[in-house]
Amino acid sequence: MKPNRWAALAATALTALAVCTPPAAADSLVPKGFAPASTSWTGPSRGFVLGYSPCGEPGWCASLLSTNDGGKRWRRVGSPPISLPDNHNQVKLAVIDEHDVFLSDGTRLLSSHDGGVTWSGVRLAGVREPFYISKITEAGARVLAMVTGFGSPSTTTLYAGLSGARVLLPVPGFTVTGSATYGDVATSGGVQVSMGADYRVQKYWTSSDGLTFAAAPPPCPSDSSALLSGIRRGRVLALCSGGPGTPHPGATVRRLWRAPKLGGRFTGTAQAPILGVNQSFSAASPTAATIAAEGGGTGFLHSTVDGGVTWRTTELSGRGVCLNDLDFPDERVGVVVDGLPDAEGGSAVYRTVDGGGTWRELVFA
Repeated sequence: MKPNRWAALAATALTALAVCTPPAAADSLVPKGFAPASTSWTGPSRGFVLGYSPCGEPGWCASLLSTNDGGKRWRRVGSPPISLPDNHNQVKLAVIDEHDVFLSDGTRLLSSHDGGVTWSGVRLAGVREPFYISKITEAGARVLAMVTGFGSPSTTTLYAGLSGARVLLPVPGFTVTGSATYGDVATSGGVQVSMGADYRVQKYWTSSDGLTFAAAPPPCPSDSSALLSGIRRGRVLALCSGGPGTPHPGATVRRLWRAPKLGGRFTGTAQAPILGVNQSFSAASPTAATIAAEGGGTGFLHSTVDGGVTWRTTELSGRGVCLNDLDFPDERVGVVVDGLPDAEGGSAVYRTVDGGGTWRELVFA
C-alpha cells in the first residue's frame, strides 16, 4: 500500500494532551513483532526508532526504542500516545536531543521535553483542514514546522514557536500559494527554508539562528523543486527535481546543486539517475550525497561520492512502499526507513557505515 500523503486528509482535532509513563513501569525489552515507522539519530552511534507492534486495541501499539551502539542493541524507552494512521501516512519522529522529541502523523503534532516520557499536543494556529505536516525540527530556541494545506488553492506555510510552546504560529512572509505547493527546511550547520509552487515559483531564505532570516538565491531553477540537506564543512547541497513522473511514470529528472557557503549562489552538476520518485535526500559530505527514490514497487538509493560526476544505485527489498528519514549523522554513517509497519511487505531500517556505498538491515533485539 502506498502512503496517501498528498490526498485530502480527514479532520483531526489538535487538542493538547499529556500522557505519563512512569519509568519504573516501562518495559525495556523490544516488543514482539516490532516494525519500524521512523528513525532519528543524534550521532553515528546514538539513534532512536519509533515503531509499532501488534496488540489488542487499537491493533497496533507504538514504542520508542533507543540505541547507544549503532543498532547492535536496543532498549525500549517509552510508549508514545500516537496511533498508526488509517490513511497510511508515516508517523514521523524527530529527536532534537536527549530531552526534546517530536512526533507527527501528518495532522497531529506531539512534543516531549523529558526524553519521551511525557507527551503534549502542539496546535497550529489558524491552520485549515485538510493539511499535512511534512517537516518538524528545531533551530536554536525555535521549533519550525512546514505545513501544506490541500485547499483550492494549495498553500504551504512555515510555522514557528519557542521551544516548549503548545501553539505554533505562521511566520509572516513564509507562505506560497498555487495549484501545488511544497517546501523544506534544514537546520544542521545553519537554517535553510525553501518553498515553491507549481514548478514556477521558488523562494529561499537562510538564517544563522532561526530567528532572523535573509532572502538568498534559490538553490534550484524555478522549474524544479528543492530538497535540502544540512551544511557539510561549510558547503550547502540541495537536490533539484522536476515534477514526478517525468519523463515517464516512475521517474524523476533531478540534479545535485551546491553552494560554497550559506547564502551563496548554487551551481549544478551533471544529471543524477532518474529512476524512481523522490522520497528523501541527504548529504554525507560536500561531495557525497544519497537520494532515496521509489518506483515500480522497488526502493532505490542513488549515491555519489564525487559531487555528482558518477552515481551508484542500490536496490533495496521489494517492499516498494516508501523510503523515509534518509539522514547522515556523520560523513560515513547513514540511515533510512524502508516501508511502513502495516504495509504488505512490512518495514525495516537500513544503515550504512561507508557513506552510502553499502547498506545493511538493522535487527531490533
